[in-house]
Amino acid sequence: MKAARIHRFGSPEVIVLDDITRPTPNADQVLVRVAAAGVGPWDALIREQKSVVNVPLPLTLGSDLAGIVEEVGDDVRHFKPGGKVYGATNPQFVGGYAEYALASANMIANKPKSLSFEEAASAPIVAVTAWQMLFDYAKAQPGQSVLIQGAAGNVGAYTVQLACHAGLHVFATASSDNVLFVGELGAEKVVDYKTTRFEDVVPQVDIVL
Repeated sequence: MKAARIHRFGSPEVIVLDDITRPTPNADQVLVRVAAAGVGPWDALIREQKSVVNVPLPLTLGSDLAGIVEEVGDDVRHFKPGGKVYGATNPQFVGGYAEYALASANMIANKPKSLSFEEAASAPIVAVTAWQMLFDYAKAQPGQSVLIQGAAGNVGAYTVQLACHAGLHVFATASSDNVLFVGELGAEKVVDYKTTRFEDVVPQVDIVL
């Protein structure tokens, strides 16, 4: 199979397409036939050795993916061959840029029918980051108020939608070009940080992200 790998750290030119043997899942892994893979800044950080991973060179880049289950490990019960899934490969955030990729079974989920493979592959890391900030760390509860800074970014946009869905009062900051966009995501008030100090117009809130 083909895999996008690096044999040394550096600029994008170090990425090469190698022919490698298709991997076999361990007991807690799923082998995914990759239909789409997401690209994030963490991939570049790994490639540039700015984010150190415990994986020897050469290594296959990529973490976000969506595809079809090809094979499951002996301990995997929630996924079957032929199922459509999405998620991240592993805690090291590597291995996704390949025709077949191993994923930890506890880091993937069944792909929503409403999402294409490409849409699903774009979601995992940024969506989980937004969820963790709101609910794992901030312990957000319905009726609370939250100020989301940089709400038009990938993580920010997910956070706005998750917070609205959970019944929070959402205040947000964005640049002039994105004020309307963030409002359409559901924020009650969007502050153009280029023209207005949020401290002057946003009331006291329970959570700031």
